[in-house]
Amino acid sequence: MPAFYRKLKSLLAIQLFWSLDYAYLFRKQLFGAIACSKPERYRKANTNNPSIILIPGIYERWQFMKPVATLLYRHNYDVHVIEGLGYNRHSVEDMAEIVRTYIESGELKAYVLIAHSKGGLIGKYLLANYNADHKIKKLIALNTPFSGSRYAYLFLLIKSLRMFIPNSSILKSLSKNQSVNQSIVSIYGKFDPHIPGGSRLEGAKNIQLDTHGHFRIMNDRVVHQAILKELEQIDN
Repeated sequence: MPAFYRKLKSLLAIQLFWSLDYAYLFRKQLFGAIACSKPERYRKANTNNPSIILIPGIYERWQFMKPVATLLYRHNYDVHVIEGLGYNRHSVEDMAEIVRTYIESGELKAYVLIAHSKGGLIGKYLLANYNADHKIKKLIALNTPFSGSRYAYLFLLIKSLRMFIPNSSILKSLSKNQSVNQSIVSIYGKFDPHIPGGSRLEGAKNIQLDTHGHFRIMNDRVVHQAILKELEQIDN
């Protein structure tokens, strides 16, 4: 196949992945806005598994992670969602404080953070600053921009998105805390339209799957199996 046609095929594939990803996003965001599911339905008592705390990405309510919540509940995990995060628009530090307050208000003995996108940055901040008691067993981050995204330069006027600039203060601060990377599993696909540089994190367990998109992975069976496999390896 001539180089021109190979390039054209690649560009068409990328456009298709973009379209499918945003179609999924808009559908789920709309559903989340009108859904009446209560967080309590994912709680499960009398389980020996570590509790799960879900942290969604920016502009995502907790309902966006319902496919993962449902999966884990069905596999006998006690799943916690934090409504106080809202649409997760504020700084990583502020959002981490909300999660920390939630954790300290309960009696969680051990838990795993499962986070999407910006949620993974919040999870790493918690590991680095609020885990002296070692209750956080692991952070499983899905499509997290640990090194930022060059697309963030296009949105400098939007305060909530400036944190994703590769040299932002929060990303530089988090990058210095490399000792906690060993407690992080970074799961990402072959093509992420929002994080062209990928989600690889030095010192972490990096799992690249044959998936495409930034949002659609939330409902991807391959991703679900990877999450379950990582949870099974945790020593309670």
